[in-house]
Amino acid sequence: MRSSVFLCSASVAVVWSASALATSSALSLVRPFDVRGGATSHVSTNSNNKTSKNKLARDQVTSQKIGSSPARSSINSKSALLVSPPAVGDLRGGDASKGGTASIPNEVFNLVKSIVGAGVLSLPYGVAVFGNAPSALIPALALVALMGSLSAYTFGLIGRVCQRTNTSSYAAAWDKTVGTSSSWLIAFSCFIDCFAGNLSYSMILADTFVNLLASAGVAVTRTQSLLGVTGAVLLPLCLLKNLSSLAPFSLVGIIGMLYTTLAMGFRYFGGTYAPEGIYYTTQLATPIFGTAGAAAALTPKALILACMLSNAFIAHFLAPNLLADLKNNTMRRFHTMIAWSFGTAVAIYGAITAFGFLTFGAASNGLILNNYAATDVVASLSRIAVAVSITCSYPLLFVGTRDGILDLFKVDESKRSQAGLLNKVTLALLGVVTVAASQLTDLGLVASVGGATFGTALVFVYPVIMFLKSQTKRTKETLPAATIGVLGVAMGAIGTVLSLRGAEL
Repeated sequence: MRSSVFLCSASVAVVWSASALATSSALSLVRPFDVRGGATSHVSTNSNNKTSKNKLARDQVTSQKIGSSPARSSINSKSALLVSPPAVGDLRGGDASKGGTASIPNEVFNLVKSIVGAGVLSLPYGVAVFGNAPSALIPALALVALMGSLSAYTFGLIGRVCQRTNTSSYAAAWDKTVGTSSSWLIAFSCFIDCFAGNLSYSMILADTFVNLLASAGVAVTRTQSLLGVTGAVLLPLCLLKNLSSLAPFSLVGIIGMLYTTLAMGFRYFGGTYAPEGIYYTTQLATPIFGTAGAAAALTPKALILACMLSNAFIAHFLAPNLLADLKNNTMRRFHTMIAWSFGTAVAIYGAITAFGFLTFGAASNGLILNNYAATDVVASLSRIAVAVSITCSYPLLFVGTRDGILDLFKVDESKRSQAGLLNKVTLALLGVVTVAASQLTDLGLVASVGGATFGTALVFVYPVIMFLKSQTKRTKETLPAATIGVLGVAMGAIGTVLSLRGAEL
């Protein structure tokens, strides 16, 4: 027990330090004023590209519905699809008056709030896929730090690409560097990513309310729980025309995850789920530990955790917004903000991964809160916090899903304003999500497949493609960046196959 406690404490501390150092080192390789043609660009919110104009116009319409900028009130990174970027100043930031008004601490808080979501609760399962001994946590936490650092680097790449190309959004940068003929790929990826997010949220809510009602002495099935919360709560919220009232609840999300992290640590160090603990006989799954330790990370099964992490750190649509809104927005300050943000996210992810896996081992559920006893008040409070956070963020994310499908079918803006069409699309999509959530019970599988496919593409592949396309000549970054893109493709392909096979080779 003492060795496990020492391993947990030391590993979480080291992984944060290593991640911050690695992220800072990676970002220090970039040239702050590396702009096309050697001249510094001034970014304009007007684009000569017709597709980009239409996209920005559509984003402005949705922004009015939500009522705030994602840099101010995003529930998670995917809601950045829903709003237009703020007015963009001189992104090189040579003059403080050219930047925005946000300080680095403000932006760190907003970005961490956007990165850290309920998906982190599946990470202990990612470790259990390949290991069942406490030492398996060592390579797992190293992987958390590595994926966080690489995600931070590609996050910075997007800001630099927008700077080079005089664009102010992820989609516009793609159109300018790669071309409008493939813009459907971005729209499709965003739709699938948002759809997978809604699916995961429905699955979490179904399981959460089953356990919460059980703690109150009410027994319901998972399907009953799902249908109840969808019909009574989610459907009315998704039919709302104005979502501005939900924006303040974005703070609940990060508070809930911080509380859950502390609660999991409290239960682990207290030993209440160990053989001699008070919840050992009432917990929902008996902990399982074996001999598959650190060496097990050398098997392909470890890629499932890597794929889950690629989706866990996704916040890349916020990069243009945060760069533009940063006061005195030099690339050095932008990279400092990125390093602190992703370093903090790595620390939270590492702590939840460690506490969950060291408590339950190979029995770790795809939603780790499902492992805790229904009579555990501390765990029940975590379930309530997660449920409130997800419920309030669900419709914001659903707007991304709905707009994504309308984008793919090229529905005209004038038709989108018709309440009848939006209601029909909402009912159809929510019905599909609900049916899928009723059939799927493994959140870890959904997280790993989603991360392996479009998570890796949006985080590692697309940013690298845009960066390479924006280069006028090879630099010292060309090969490392291209390597990240290739590894992203390989990791996504192998991870998808392993996830769908249930991690059985």
